[in-house]
Amino acid sequence: MPQLNRCCFYLPPLDIRRPCHAVAPHAQSDADGNNGLSENVNYRPDIDGLRTVAVGLVLGYHFFPNHIKAGFIGVDVFFVISGYLISTIILGQMNRGTWGYLHFYTRRINRIFPALVVVLGFNAALGWYSLVPNEFEQLGKHIAASAAFVANFAFWGEAGYFDSAADTKPLLHLWSLAIEEQFYIVWPLILAFASRRRFIWIVGLLALGSLVYSPYATFQDPTAAYYSPLSRFFLNSR
Repeated sequence: MPQLNRCCFYLPPLDIRRPCHAVAPHAQSDADGNNGLSENVNYRPDIDGLRTVAVGLVLGYHFFPNHIKAGFIGVDVFFVISGYLISTIILGQMNRGTWGYLHFYTRRINRIFPALVVVLGFNAALGWYSLVPNEFEQLGKHIAASAAFVANFAFWGEAGYFDSAADTKPLLHLWSLAIEEQFYIVWPLILAFASRRRFIWIVGLLALGSLVYSPYATFQDPTAAYYSPLSRFFLNSR
């Protein structure tokens, strides 16, 4: 089983000169588009500050694991922030009649893929020159899984007694990006096609199931608790 506490999350570039578009991971867009995802999300200094705290916790957990033992909670904070912002964006567009699933995902891809392609390409090039064939083959599988946003399932499937160490998986941190994108597939569908009454029941049951499953899996199957999108759904849906 890999050392799961060595990996954390994918963090898009943060432009501190434009704070109103840097308040959450994976839930921001360029400021130039008239219909950008951030067009009606007012700047929230409290959320921006919370994101800074989350970054500090994660970095502290990596550099000082013996002193900041629960710093990994910063990853969950990012899930909560992202779920809140993306829900605000989608509901706002629905109320204005400008919502479009294809448009939403096109902007998500345009926002995420440039940085992701650079990360994957750099690792592929470095692996070509530094890894032995079987290691490079494994890296290729991880690159493909990361590009398809199913990296969490790929790493989950590899976990076990014969799994390689986390230090040999440079893309291990992309598990959180995969969970984020999987949420973005399901959540807009629920918001768009469920009536208000059904929405409350559907989200309530899913969130409750996730909230019950998460601590249960933590003790019964820690790997599942770590990689499963179900164990994080109650965070994103808040």
